[in-house]
Amino acid sequence: MYSINLQEQIDITCNKYQLNTKGTDQAFYNRLIANISTLGHLFAEIYEHHPACIPKFIALIDMLVRVHKERPGTLKEKDTYKLSQGNWVLSNQITGMSLYVDRFCGTLNNLPTKLDYLKNLGINFLHLMPVFESPLGESDGGYAVADFRKVDERFGTIDDLRSVQQQMQSEDMYLMIDIVLNHTSHHHEWAKKAKAGEAVYQDYFYMFDDRYLPDQFEHSMPEIFPESAPGSFSYVPECNKWVMSVFHHYQWDLNYTNPAVFNEMLENIFFYANLGVDILRIDAPAFIWKQLGTTCQNLPQAHRLLRLIKQCVMIAAPGMALLGEAIVAPKEIMKYFGTNEFTAKECDVAYNATQMALQWDALATADTRVMLAAQHELLQKPFGTTWITYTRCHDDIGLGYDDSMIAAAGFDPYHHRKFLKEYYAGSHEMSVANGALFSVNPKTQDARISGTLASLCGLERAIQHNDENAIQQSIAKIILMQAQSMFLGGIPMIFYGDEVGYTNDYSFQQDPGKSYDNRWMNRPIIDWDKNNKIYLDNTVEQQIFTATLQLIQLRKKIFLFGDYKNITWLTPHNIHVAGFVRAYENKKVYCLFNFNKQASYLTWYIFKEHGHHPAELFDHWLGSKHTVGPDNEYFIMEPYQFCILEAVV
Repeated sequence: MYSINLQEQIDITCNKYQLNTKGTDQAFYNRLIANISTLGHLFAEIYEHHPACIPKFIALIDMLVRVHKERPGTLKEKDTYKLSQGNWVLSNQITGMSLYVDRFCGTLNNLPTKLDYLKNLGINFLHLMPVFESPLGESDGGYAVADFRKVDERFGTIDDLRSVQQQMQSEDMYLMIDIVLNHTSHHHEWAKKAKAGEAVYQDYFYMFDDRYLPDQFEHSMPEIFPESAPGSFSYVPECNKWVMSVFHHYQWDLNYTNPAVFNEMLENIFFYANLGVDILRIDAPAFIWKQLGTTCQNLPQAHRLLRLIKQCVMIAAPGMALLGEAIVAPKEIMKYFGTNEFTAKECDVAYNATQMALQWDALATADTRVMLAAQHELLQKPFGTTWITYTRCHDDIGLGYDDSMIAAAGFDPYHHRKFLKEYYAGSHEMSVANGALFSVNPKTQDARISGTLASLCGLERAIQHNDENAIQQSIAKIILMQAQSMFLGGIPMIFYGDEVGYTNDYSFQQDPGKSYDNRWMNRPIIDWDKNNKIYLDNTVEQQIFTATLQLIQLRKKIFLFGDYKNITWLTPHNIHVAGFVRAYENKKVYCLFNFNKQASYLTWYIFKEHGHHPAELFDHWLGSKHTVGPDNEYFIMEPYQFCILEAVV
């Protein structure tokens, strides 16, 4: 790497593409010059021993200049605006929804007709679940990609996606889509060529002539889907080889020890950037580097690859943020924001999956101590980065928080997790939930939980029993869960259907391509007649939609709900109540959440522990005022109530 003159190479490439480095292209040129040394260092750290290191790095420089040259002027203007806003992803003005296009509205062509519905709710950020070509029956919900540049015909065309992006941009809405970095479908062009015996493309994957090395890998690699896809390698009869397939046999893991793979996938990243994607969701980044004798997850080289991607994006498409979908333990997830000199220079956004799972823990147990035990680690997130905060998504609910957090709350970890699994599977006598266990490991009994927000909160069972009190209690739980996600700090992401209380969809059981995966129960097909009930008084749909709308409006109204590292968790005065303070300059808002089915009592001292003692509190949710009383009297919270209390100054 250091045998080439980087400045000279940059100038040659800029001249090749006729850049005006002292005029319209000066900002790009300055970014490239400022970051080229770091770029070279990262590339060399990963590939310096590969014979193609230098030519592939020169090709990388060429790619950056060409991508900038090809970037549409409207996106360059948007880059400039976002850069002027600082860390634009921290804003309290952004609220998202994640959806499957086909299950939400049929096709991409239909999506613009639903933007008014979303805007009426307050949604200005859409995560479109995978829309790129993926084989029917072997798609893993779209995460087995056969062509990174072609929209699957089920959804429309690439021009339809461009049209959606342009319509959203005109409506000041942000777009997020996925890049599946870890693997391709075995129907991808590279996999087909590998099957045909082309050595160049066999090197794009981890392919072996026999089981010797695969067996060595599997000694230390955990199974991801032990029920439906045991093992991490699959036999390929076309070429008589074994290929690494960590997730499913039809998803082949890419070999990032080959710099050609990195450059090819970076081309795909920039293809999405120049489509106008605002946040690129990197699927399963924890898996992208494999090393014998390890779990092949969360390895240092994976972080180097992500940092290299971030540097490249900062140079050529600085308005696009990166989200790392790393559903890992809190200590590990912090590393995806970057460490040491790369702090806040790796992924801009990550899922707060730990907090999501802890909310479900608190709801089942009516005890917030495990949640509070986890916060010290979660608060280590560096300033300038942010969370996706959510109660449900397309995936299962994992219980991956540390045993130490459960033990700190006074519970036995094994029995605590056993209770949670039984509660949400609906088999415990205390349960009102209708869910199911997903990916049960028969060796360890580890399992995750499937089910919609509404069904896990008891709404499905309450409707079946025509129990109005239970229905209202379930709605209160739904709004409580959404409220904590909304005000915690980060970008709130609502999963489609949750805004009107969709319960489990069991039709997946009759579909051979889905029946093995019960996560499809929480991926509903939208019935717009049901959604239109938001306009009918006192319907379940209207109650949940209206409350969700009010939550979003309240968050956008108060600046300090942006993610400015301004959260302090409150001492647990009552084990049923979780609380935190959001503060900015002279404003302070206390957010309290009662996870108990009965009233909970807090001494007024809870509002006096952190700095200024307020004399009066205004509840933004209920519109009521409270005079702060003496320490021997109580602030009373109703069952499943939450309060957003601003200190009146």
